[in-house]
Amino acid sequence: MKGTILVTGGASGIGRAVVDAVIAEGWRAAVLDLPGSNLDGLRAAFDPATLHTAAVDVTDEAAVTDAVAALADAPLAGVVTCAGFGRDVPFLATTTDAFRAMVEVNLLGTFTVAREAARAMRATGGGAIVTIASVSGIQGNEGRTAYGATKGAVITMSRVMAVELAPLGIRVNVIAPGPIETPLVAEVHTPAVRATWLATVPMRRYGAPSDVAAAAVFLLDPRRSGYITGQTLAVDGGFTTAGLLSGTAEATNRGKD
Repeated sequence: MKGTILVTGGASGIGRAVVDAVIAEGWRAAVLDLPGSNLDGLRAAFDPATLHTAAVDVTDEAAVTDAVAALADAPLAGVVTCAGFGRDVPFLATTTDAFRAMVEVNLLGTFTVAREAARAMRATGGGAIVTIASVSGIQGNEGRTAYGATKGAVITMSRVMAVELAPLGIRVNVIAPGPIETPLVAEVHTPAVRATWLATVPMRRYGAPSDVAAAAVFLLDPRRSGYITGQTLAVDGGFTTAGLLSGTAEATNRGKD
């Protein structure tokens, strides 16, 4: 076995796809996620020899520290920080409490997990950190005031981490997903929202969680990406590259019906 990959938010969505992918690649997965049926189902799906789980809220610094310390018998090869959430709320309707909640999970949760993982990897000769941001951290997407701010901060934080941790043999890169078919997206993307995304993504489709997981495996594996650090890889069907596309205005008008 190659070593252990720590995955936060690994019980569903993109995180679950990352868990499936790293185990298939020969790593052991260690998952931190909230308690519940998703985590129970994940635990039941794999042999304990290939999967370790812990019910941990990433906003609980002490719990994160203890959970990473518990992996000392299986040195970390990498970490993927998938825990996070988003809401589509107009700027003028965004409350301070809602903004603060996203900062706590999306930014500080990522920071705490990455810091503790880096401390552990420093002691064992290095590894790879992959943070999950969003195209909303790159583009000014409507309704993403708090979400976009936290994801943009994750990108900047990861760049600083990459510079500081490189001498320790720790690479840090970011994945910025576009629209991905996850349970959260299925819940919050209305038909009008979907029409707008499909008109502004050149590949004219949503991505799959496995698309993000494949990028994560690439960035984790030193044989494939050993000289790559401090980069942001948009897994977005071309969204952040595109300018004006035919059909965009039509889709926007449909969203206003």
